[in-house]
Amino acid sequence: MDFFVACEQVAGRVHEAIQPYVGEAAGGEVVKMGADRTPTKKIDQVAEDVVVEFLHENALCSLLISEEAGKIRFDEGRGTIFLDPVDGTFNAVAGIPFYALSIAYAENGVVTKGFVRNLATGETFTAEKGKSAFLNGKKLRVSDVASLDTCAISVYGRKFDPTCVMHLGQKIRRWRLLGASALELCYVGAGRIDAFIDLRGTLRVTDAAAGMLICTEAGGIVTDLEGEAIDFPEDVTVGRSLIATNGILHHKVIEYLR
Repeated sequence: MDFFVACEQVAGRVHEAIQPYVGEAAGGEVVKMGADRTPTKKIDQVAEDVVVEFLHENALCSLLISEEAGKIRFDEGRGTIFLDPVDGTFNAVAGIPFYALSIAYAENGVVTKGFVRNLATGETFTAEKGKSAFLNGKKLRVSDVASLDTCAISVYGRKFDPTCVMHLGQKIRRWRLLGASALELCYVGAGRIDAFIDLRGTLRVTDAAAGMLICTEAGGIVTDLEGEAIDFPEDVTVGRSLIATNGILHHKVIEYLR
């Protein structure tokens, strides 16, 4: 089955399955400790179970890497799928319409296809390496904002020292903190925000793989906080920080963070 056709089908199943838990305290019930060593919420488990069942029915990959289950191998198929069944779990449980299903496909360690569906709105971001990025079939392009004074940046931090971003914060026009990194990477690609900075050091390959491809295929740049190429291991217990921008602002953002 075609990767993107399969993603559309599985996204429909996930959307239907999690509806009883969206905006409900039951969705936030901790059901186990995930492979990423963080608590797995009920809504995450329900969504992941749907995807795993679909992959058993359809030979889309030989290896699945997911935040909750870790690694699952399949007898048929080829390549690796990186899955975040619900990126933005807090938003989903709180009823905030900004949470997503994120699926990336890789061969020989290179991510070649990405799919991110906002499960609240139905907006769908896709990309194929070397073939641009799209929102609901319409080609995406990053913004052309060149000045920090006029830009909008989303900054994701949790229990961190805000002094590391105060210099930047005094320069930019708008702060945003939206709470779902896969979608925020896509928003940079769509030109809706000019940059996204994740300072937590906990961003995993499952969170970022699809969104990074979508952002870069739309003309953006994604690096670590020092401006170097970012490399995610296939170990969901290992996290990273990153900067994604429209490219024009990249060096300026890094300079102010320093």
